[in-house]
Amino acid sequence: MRQTGYSDKLSVSILCEKILNGELGIHPENMSITGASYIYQTTRFPGAKTKYRNYYVLMRIESYFGACCHTPEQLEMEIADELSGIPLITALKDVRLPVKIAAMDVYLGVTHPHSAACSRVVDLPGGTPVKRALYRDTLVAEVAQIKASEKVALIGVVNPLVEAIKQRGGICMPCDLQMEETQWGEKVERDMEKVMDRADRVICTGMTLSTGTFDRIVDRVTERQIPLIVYAQTGSALVAQFVGNGVTALVAEPFPFSQLSAVSTQLYCYGY
Repeated sequence: MRQTGYSDKLSVSILCEKILNGELGIHPENMSITGASYIYQTTRFPGAKTKYRNYYVLMRIESYFGACCHTPEQLEMEIADELSGIPLITALKDVRLPVKIAAMDVYLGVTHPHSAACSRVVDLPGGTPVKRALYRDTLVAEVAQIKASEKVALIGVVNPLVEAIKQRGGICMPCDLQMEETQWGEKVERDMEKVMDRADRVICTGMTLSTGTFDRIVDRVTERQIPLIVYAQTGSALVAQFVGNGVTALVAEPFPFSQLSAVSTQLYCYGY
């Protein structure tokens, strides 16, 4: 397992302070955001009832795009005009959580690139949205090392990942703030504490960063001494800093995401 080298308990706010203090490489006051984007994207697979609605803020420095998926009320599209050209340190101090998360992600994506830090790189084949989602989520379930009959809390529901957990013999306990049931009619729990209390291992998405729940998930799995596996588009470089410090394994998918590209892209695996 990759170790981060942090000797003390790590949290998102502590990590941000380390970045602001220049402890992790280039001081952020010497970096500026070249470009910014606001993306609203939807996906509905053939024959499925569920429509996924995704809102993203992206900011670019050098060749990396920092990313944060957020809820519609957190940001408006004018954020793209507001962010480009400003010093990164300004975005890191922004009170809006998705802006802060994307800023931390772009900083760490530049200073600690996935290609240099991960355990292995996996090519996600080009193709249809369904093909790419199934391949990606099968990999997430593999990295999670799910054992037969294990209870797996899934915080942030994606139907292909529910299916991948079941295919490995796991008992999926889905949890999401916006989805009421899975594609197969299973009830989705809203209270993550309930599923974490019963789980043998936890899988969560990077969007737990933008909802402000990531630190609590790390604390709870640490208390219970159970594995935490993260699949991250949002804040993938940020989550990488937690591998070995609350996060057991990570499948990182930086921009462009599988649902926004039809060509081969890379997934970066940490941990297992």
